[in-house]
Amino acid sequence: MKPVTQKSTTGLSWPALTLTLAVILTGLSPRAALAQMGGMGGMGGQGMGRQPMNQPGGEIQREPVVDKPDAAASKAYKAGVKSLDKAKAYAEEAASASNADKKNGALIKENDSYGRALDQFTEALSNKGDMVEAWNNVGYIHLRLGAYAESVDDYNHTLALKPDLLEAIEHRAEAYVAIDRLDDAQSAYMELFNHDRPLADQLMLVMERWVAAHRENANGMRASDIDAFDKWVQEREGIAKSSASLAP
Repeated sequence: MKPVTQKSTTGLSWPALTLTLAVILTGLSPRAALAQMGGMGGMGGQGMGRQPMNQPGGEIQREPVVDKPDAAASKAYKAGVKSLDKAKAYAEEAASASNADKKNGALIKENDSYGRALDQFTEALSNKGDMVEAWNNVGYIHLRLGAYAESVDDYNHTLALKPDLLEAIEHRAEAYVAIDRLDDAQSAYMELFNHDRPLADQLMLVMERWVAAHRENANGMRASDIDAFDKWVQEREGIAKSSASLAP
């Protein structure tokens, strides 16, 4: 017994009617229209292929393109570098400003740029957590914004990934000085003295400013601790000068 094929009111079977309509609407040949539709179940009314038809206008709807994590991290990092460069430029502008209004305006722009850079580097790290350059820059931004404990943490991440990054060692030591972790700052100075004298000299200036500031206001530090650190700083500065004079 042959299977009964359901007929439409036109007298054509539903698969045949569907194919006819597809030929009319698409302008394709019956064979091409059939291929477009994915074929019909033996023309026996058992249904057609489930392939989606084109959207109006002839375009196929596609999922939105999403950046892969590495690409997203790179994109955010590059944006962060631009914002950081702007912040440094505004810092120089503030330092050389001819009046208070210009100085304050530049400082506001500097802080805004640092904040934007911080968000962008954080986004980079959310996509690629081992991006050492991003950790290094986040540490620098926190240092410049006065978030010293956060800066130390950032540089700890940086140096865990790249232990020989001397710039990070120096900047972390500046944060150490700011939160009175003087023993850690001294250890950093000795490492820099043996491997990068200019960075050691840079840290020495920070330590000298700490001594001068705490001579005016102890800020909770014991006088004996200030004296001891001052003595160490003077001794190291003397050694640095003597060794510099002996250099060829």
